Amino acid sequence: MSKTPLTVEGEARLRAELEQLKKIDRPRIVEAIAEARAHGDLKENAEYHAARDEQGFAEARIRDLESKLSNAQIIDISTIPPSDKVIFSTTVTIINVETDETFTYKIVGDDEADIKEQKISYQSPIARALIGKEIGDVVIVKTPSGDIEYEIDEVEYK
Repeated sequence: MSKTPLTVEGEARLRAELEQLKKIDRPRIVEAIAEARAHGDLKENAEYHAARDEQGFAEARIRDLESKLSNAQIIDISTIPPSDKVIFSTTVTIINVETDETFTYKIVGDDEADIKEQKISYQSPIARALIGKEIGDVVIVKTPSGDIEYEIDEVEYK
């Protein structure tokens, strides 16, 4: 299986979620199941079934997080000398050539992508067009509504 890139912050967030699930949520769910069992007939016991469902979701998420972390390649941008080149984990400011609109995005792994926080996946069309380019370059991003030209205005290694 190939390694999946992940930022240092992304790894910390996934590890914190895994810790929460294993040390806090899992024991709470086990206790809820035990309490529901004590109420008797399991066939018609809604609390028992709800707790079992929650346990299934939690265990599936634990397996998912462990798998993602074991296949992650952590990229620490602070160890890479800054340059004008766009790479994974850089924050890029681009300008729409036609409308002069400015956008700032951080290029991150799939599990970290969140457009509300201006974080885009390295596999997104915009990121694929930007990676490897430098400040001043004009890139063309193919979108369903047509090609859009962006100029790279700034690249930050933070």
